[in-house]
Amino acid sequence: MTVLRSILLFGLAAVAEIGGAWLIWQGVREDRGLVWMGAGVIALGLYGFVATLQPDANFGRILAAYGGVFVAGSLAWGMIFDGYRPDRWDIAGAAICLLGVAIIMYAPRPA
Repeated sequence: MTVLRSILLFGLAAVAEIGGAWLIWQGVREDRGLVWMGAGVIALGLYGFVATLQPDANFGRILAAYGGVFVAGSLAWGMIFDGYRPDRWDIAGAAICLLGVAIIMYAPRPA
């Protein structure tokens, strides 16, 4: 159950951070305005809060592992919201990053 909770929190963190950055991008680069940018700032703040809910108490480990989730999530976000089509190297890189997440977060460690 702890692993499932951790995975769900990583997913929620990715939506908040990537979504927040995307909203700011839309506000600035696509001239959607201050409301979009403000929503992005709020979402980025939520990301910071969600990260603290991880079962593991090691900040460095959580953020290092989240980096891999961010890489894969960013590619997925681009596909869904911007029509981006990753190539085989994008997919291979994202898979390697997710393998890194699994090793960092879920490898057996002494208690």
